[in-house]
Amino acid sequence: MASCLAARVGELIDLSESETAALDRLEQRERQLRRGAVLLREHDRLSELFVVKRGTMMSYVILPDGSRQILRFLFPGDLIAMASLVYRSSPETVMALTECAVAPLERGLIAEVIGQHPRLAALLIALDQMERVALTDRLAGLGRTSAKARVAALLIEIRNRLRVRDGRVDDAFVLGLTQEEIGDATGLTAVHVNRMLRQLEDEGLIARDGGRFTFVNENGLMRAANHVERGAGVDLAWLPAGR
Repeated sequence: MASCLAARVGELIDLSESETAALDRLEQRERQLRRGAVLLREHDRLSELFVVKRGTMMSYVILPDGSRQILRFLFPGDLIAMASLVYRSSPETVMALTECAVAPLERGLIAEVIGQHPRLAALLIALDQMERVALTDRLAGLGRTSAKARVAALLIEIRNRLRVRDGRVDDAFVLGLTQEEIGDATGLTAVHVNRMLRQLEDEGLIARDGGRFTFVNENGLMRAANHVERGAGVDLAWLPAGR
């Protein structure tokens, strides 16, 4: 599929030809971003959404003490700045972690797609709710689980997202994050992250070779992370018929 958003939505249901074409038309423009480039800053005025086309990005907020809390890691097909449908300014900063490309989407075009394809509108709601649940799980982990569980949960989350993009990804993958970034996502210092990674290795749950991680005992890692498999509970039987 030419449309990364269509590929992302297509993970959930089979799209009609007209739905695929409608999403493809949204992604006609493309903006390149170098590693470390900021796409949006917190409080920037919002006028459009974006679809990640290539690369990996992250969103974060700066806390009152100057520290950074990473909210989401973003992969091809993910939507950025959905808040622009509601708010005038961005609630988060969005930055490229690798060389990236995004497709800017005008809000008016989104309105047209919603009007012409009600099922796509419903799918955007479904995707937004899946993101909300993922963020809820992360929030619960930050407040109620151990440092080891938080790091293990993040490893599982990233591996699962990479697997969706590339079915060839199995127990071994390149994480693509620094220990500082892992820490900013889990509320830990880089030193503490390093300790937890070594502990997971010592317990025979993971193996590391540079930036490449291997799940040696995936079931054990999931237990350590208190992992809940949300994908098994997805129910989209309520969706209207496609056009």
